[in-house]
Amino acid sequence: MPELLRPRYWPSWVLVRIFRLMGLLPFPLLWALGMGVGHLGFLLAGSRRRVTLRNLEVCFPELPVSERKRLAALHFGYLGVAAFTQGLVWGGSRRRLGRIVRIRHRERFEALHQAGTNLILMVPHFVGLELGGAAFTALVHPGMYMYQKIRNPVINDQMRRGRSRFGAISIERSEDMRRMVREIRRGLPLFYLPDQDPGRRGIFSTFCGISVATVPMLSRLARLGRARVIPTYARYLPWGRGLELIFDPPLESFPTADELTDTAAMNRVIEDRIRTMPGQYFWVHRRFKTRPPGEPPIYEPKRRRPRAVTR
Repeated sequence: MPELLRPRYWPSWVLVRIFRLMGLLPFPLLWALGMGVGHLGFLLAGSRRRVTLRNLEVCFPELPVSERKRLAALHFGYLGVAAFTQGLVWGGSRRRLGRIVRIRHRERFEALHQAGTNLILMVPHFVGLELGGAAFTALVHPGMYMYQKIRNPVINDQMRRGRSRFGAISIERSEDMRRMVREIRRGLPLFYLPDQDPGRRGIFSTFCGISVATVPMLSRLARLGRARVIPTYARYLPWGRGLELIFDPPLESFPTADELTDTAAMNRVIEDRIRTMPGQYFWVHRRFKTRPPGEPPIYEPKRRRPRAVTR
């Protein structure tokens, strides 16, 4: 911790303090500010705007261009809301989280958990997942999270502290998977995010009609942990009315002995939920970056800045 107090990290601490102070504002005001800044970001963030529009083109080819642009701008608005509500994740009390977050179909989780069933919550990358995760551990049950270390150590420390405030356990992605399996078998629910591009380490499965690199880890964890999988989603409600944490019915006949079958089933479930709230999926991620051998790239190559000429 003393290392994080060095002067070079002071700007990061100022940013943390700003976020924490914003977390004290009324939620509808946070929603309005986030939407406004997010829409401004849509106009300014050229490369991420292009990635978002390309993802929407791939996944919703039936929509007119004007509708995809509207969805992209809305998505950036929700990204702004997620940023402005980060202070709630780091410092919101149980009581305040309970006022903001509505738990939908909690009985689907409770019935299995009370029966002693090992559980994995499959949580795709919708923009409200950080606030939804905080609400889960505060209002439903302590859980376990896999996380990717952030380069900025101050922000990384705040993220870990925020996620573990109500008894949750954080496990870094590079850690031994056996620890996660042991905790699942002991009855600790795993909050698992399955849908990012893993590069060549994944397997190719269909998502939105496109062959996409996917980590088959959900199938392995469910099999090794002897666990049921409950698809779980965080959805911001319009006009600052709060956030919903939604438990869908647990996956049936999952896992099987075939990881390809399981991964395809997982992707179909995520696709179905995306279509119910298309503006809130994490479209700024280059989900289709890794292509099967011989397939053309989905995205334009990144533009490189010209090097300065030295004489």
